[in-house]
Amino acid sequence: MKKGDVIKGEITAIKPYGAFVKIDDKNSGLIHISEFSDRFVRDIEDYVSIGDKIDLKVIAVEEDGKLSLSYKSLHKRKKRYRIKLKSGFAPLKQKLTTWINRDKFKDSE
Repeated sequence: MKKGDVIKGEITAIKPYGAFVKIDDKNSGLIHISEFSDRFVRDIEDYVSIGDKIDLKVIAVEEDGKLSLSYKSLHKRKKRYRIKLKSGFAPLKQKLTTWINRDKFKDSE
């Protein structure tokens, strides 16, 4: 195995700092808590449970053969876009009349 490989592993233990993964009889590794998401991770069990078989990406191979693994590189969350309003609800108030009139026009057709 080498850095960049995509592998399948089974979660064998969960600790506050990460999850241990068995790849096969010879190989095992760790998914550090920082490799579960780009966002704050309160509880790793929000992402995986013991016994789950998941795809992971190898991010490092130690001299002793232990693997550093990434969950987030293959399981990206969809990015949420936030609209920043410059003046609070004013833009909503301005659009409301337009929306109401448009709906009235659709009903009369």
